[in-house]
Amino acid sequence: MLSIAIPSRNEKFLKQTILDVLKNATGDIEIFPILDGYEIPKEEIVEDSRVHYLSIPLGDKKCHKRQGINMMVEICKGEYVMSLDAHCMVAKGFDERLAKDHGGDNWVQIPRRHRLDAENWSIQTQVDDRPPIDYEYVMFPLNYHPTSGSPSRPKEPKKEYYPAIHGFKWDKRTLERLNIPIDETMTFQGSCWFMTKNHFKKINLMQIEGYSGWGQEAEEIGFKTWRAGGKVVTNKNTWYAHLHKGSKYGRMYRMPKESTTDCNKYSYNYWINENKVFFIKFIEKFWPVPNWPADWKELLYSGKWSQ
Repeated sequence: MLSIAIPSRNEKFLKQTILDVLKNATGDIEIFPILDGYEIPKEEIVEDSRVHYLSIPLGDKKCHKRQGINMMVEICKGEYVMSLDAHCMVAKGFDERLAKDHGGDNWVQIPRRHRLDAENWSIQTQVDDRPPIDYEYVMFPLNYHPTSGSPSRPKEPKKEYYPAIHGFKWDKRTLERLNIPIDETMTFQGSCWFMTKNHFKKINLMQIEGYSGWGQEAEEIGFKTWRAGGKVVTNKNTWYAHLHKGSKYGRMYRMPKESTTDCNKYSYNYWINENKVFFIKFIEKFWPVPNWPADWKELLYSGKWSQ
């Protein structure tokens, strides 16, 4: 069985996502929509024996995505667990394909990612030559801008900048490795992942301590998996399509800025400073990495950008 968490916080497309998963799963599944601090009207509830709503009480403005996924893992029946954003569609038979292709208990799989046209509930028609998203790379931490997320490095440290670990789509690698159906990926977005429940529990994923608020989910899952000798792979034999909300839809909820900043800072210090040996080996494994300077070690560990 596959147990699927669908964390939601005022999501417009939650019901469509649930119905899409039910329609396209071909194996034994159970779905746990997680209502994070809000309620939905009765007409939005999906009545199906495979759907089990979990509710996090109304209260503070923080995101409780990690707590909700942990709730599911404690009660679910699946050998496999998956998390899917509440604005996604999936391929027919995605569940059995991922289970069939799972190469080991210490693997994490990420299906090929397409872009969702939510209004027509279809894969977005491309008007340019952008490929699907099969790979992401870790941006050079000193390039990260907390507002835009774009890889544009400031010349000198500024108050509004802080180094952080984030992924960015790696189109060049996608095009170069199109014919490799299952392949290692450096990192991923976090909107969909698949693994065994045993792996999730063994390496203590969805850690609450330090990871306050929302964010760094993919970084925690990926780095802990690689550090434990596992693999994070992209599986092009199946896919999901994810909505980029942008200005049209917005985030649909607000989060305290401080909690996200604290989460990013904790993750940066833990992985880059406290796990320095691992992090250096990890970057070297995927070297060369786009936009990383040759003197990246000296820049990261000079103390100039300390947290």
